[in-house]
Amino acid sequence: MKRRFFLTLAGAPFPFLLDAQGASPQTLIYKSAGGCEIHADVYGAAAGASKPAVMWIHGGALISGSRKSLGGKFHQALLEAGYAVVSIDYRLAPETKLPGIVEDLQEAWRWLHRESVSRFGIDPKRMAVGGGSAGGYLTLMCGFAVDPIPRALVSYYGYGDITTPWYAEPDEFYRKSPLVAKDEAYGSVGAEPLSEPPERHQRGHFYLYCRQQGLWPIEVAGRDPRKEPAWFDRYCPIRNVTDEYPPTLLIHGTEDTDVPYSESKNMAEKLARSGVSHEFITVSGAAHGLSGASSEETSRIASRAVAFVRTNTS
Repeated sequence: MKRRFFLTLAGAPFPFLLDAQGASPQTLIYKSAGGCEIHADVYGAAAGASKPAVMWIHGGALISGSRKSLGGKFHQALLEAGYAVVSIDYRLAPETKLPGIVEDLQEAWRWLHRESVSRFGIDPKRMAVGGGSAGGYLTLMCGFAVDPIPRALVSYYGYGDITTPWYAEPDEFYRKSPLVAKDEAYGSVGAEPLSEPPERHQRGHFYLYCRQQGLWPIEVAGRDPRKEPAWFDRYCPIRNVTDEYPPTLLIHGTEDTDVPYSESKNMAEKLARSGVSHEFITVSGAAHGLSGASSEETSRIASRAVAFVRTNTS
């Protein structure tokens, strides 16, 4: 029996991106942890310049994906507008739990600020953060968990709460696929920390198992939200919005079966109640990854996203 997997929507790489001049990125190690070297790709660097920049965080449910999951119209438009784009890896779950992943995020931000002027020609006072899916979640985490606070956030189909039923209980949509056996799921991941999946990996089996069984928070965070709800406060962006939260752009399709549209809707409502400058782009009929949206619509969205970043990094 052929098994269908849906991680391709949550964590599929965008087309590989070259910078506006066709040059490959600079690839550097920003951190080593437990024998795991963690990389960043820097596009559009120009030593001696003073460019604005966006740090990009890839998706993949925190279980899969890599910094190479970069491309698309948003990133190309940023480069054409004179921005540098820095795409980061981070250690993946379940081998590394959520606190370690957030530590990587914080270290990447500190590293980028340290190296921004001398190595990349980036103005550290004009830096924003963006990401898609799980990267959108980590982008929203940057609204309160990194220092200094980014000038703006762009969350493509991200989420602000990791304890609600869509992630913490068995998912009806994913249970329509053949159920993944426990030994198959755990056999697709390992024990040693890693920040890039190996070639021909099967980590999608683990993700699908987690969604079918409602185990994602337990396997990724190492804690059970039903038993320790307060522990998750620091890892749910929607619980940490204040009037000091940075300007935020949310983009989400109404037919998303991986990350519910309600996640961005709820986040937008919390931002509004807190007086935070924000925009919420609803993509009617689009699924995860904006699948189903027309090319013209995704181009318009990318242009709006760049305009939002430009307004807040000028």
